[in-house]
Amino acid sequence: MTYEELKQIDEQYYMKTFGARLPVVFTGGKGAVLMDSDHKEYIDFLAGIAVNCLGYADVGFASALKGQIDSGVIHICNYFYNEPQTRLAQLLCERTGFERVFFANSGAEANECALKLAKKYAADKGNSSDRFVALKKSFHGRTLLTLSATGQEKFHEPFRPGAYRFTYIDANDIEAAKAAVTADKCGVILEVIQGESGVLPLQKEFVSLLRTLCTQQDIPLIIDEVQTGMGHTGKLLAQEHYGVHADITTLAKALGNGMPIGACLSSSPFADAFGPGDHGSTFGGNPLACAAGLYVTERVDADMLSRIESTGGYFKEQLLALKERFPKIVTDVRGMGLLLGAELSEKKDAHAVQHALIAKGFVIGTAGSNTLRFAPPYCISRGQIDLLIGALSELFS
Repeated sequence: MTYEELKQIDEQYYMKTFGARLPVVFTGGKGAVLMDSDHKEYIDFLAGIAVNCLGYADVGFASALKGQIDSGVIHICNYFYNEPQTRLAQLLCERTGFERVFFANSGAEANECALKLAKKYAADKGNSSDRFVALKKSFHGRTLLTLSATGQEKFHEPFRPGAYRFTYIDANDIEAAKAAVTADKCGVILEVIQGESGVLPLQKEFVSLLRTLCTQQDIPLIIDEVQTGMGHTGKLLAQEHYGVHADITTLAKALGNGMPIGACLSSSPFADAFGPGDHGSTFGGNPLACAAGLYVTERVDADMLSRIESTGGYFKEQLLALKERFPKIVTDVRGMGLLLGAELSEKKDAHAVQHALIAKGFVIGTAGSNTLRFAPPYCISRGQIDLLIGALSELFS
């Protein structure tokens, strides 16, 4: 099917949730390179929005999935034990220091689980409140509850009244945090790097304060690592950079390298709040998704973190050099590891740059009001980074 045929059918039958898509159909890939229906190659700096961490056509990943498919057991319900699920649960808990995990199908579902768990813990203590603290400019998912947790008014208006109640404070506002984190709250949810708002890292002092306040009030600190987790920042969890340990944390995206899986990890006593029947999922934790997660976790943890840190450091240096060369166009560079953002001035529209780069054979994302977002596969090379920087230099010139 040609690009024009696909476009016409998609526009006729698919709900208009994504608006006008970028004008390309990808049909194959290898490493950090994608190929479209006309056999044109593109270097991928988006990875399906921080999902395809191992890139494309990874032999070991394909073998892990094929082995599970060949077993004949792609799905079994959670009435029964499930070896890939059990092994992945053990590996994630042992590696991260959490005690229990629940597997879902997405980051939004993992965050939904985290918020429900916190609410149940509060209820068990006799706290009937449904109030949480969240950050302005945050993003936590598309379900009704996770949209409510998202601190961006544009997501709330069409879907009021939402679910639960959230007090939104500015990131890094120490006094606002002290005023908001009180014993009547059910928990605090945050991203240590706000991805959808423009790759905005929080200040260490602010995160540490929230950790202390949550401990003092006996409410859980929930850290959403859906976009930052599984190595994107050079650590398995981005919270490791901040010297804190959440009570509840969530993973998805890179955990499955393209397979739909999310995880909600928790430590006691919060993990013990869920009992039989309090939560569940038909597809969450199925053997195929967990076989993917098991391979990714073992691979990333074994030999990729130092490479991510090194390559990400080089990438950030090149973006900073680009900022120095074009200070009236690139106004800020931020992020960690291979999760980076370059904010543009009003002179350049980020979406226009994204489209121009597609034409040149590069896939990137955008975030926030005017930020270029980069979250490439972990196999991206310095040479491929240099090619992107060269293409950006041409556009900015």
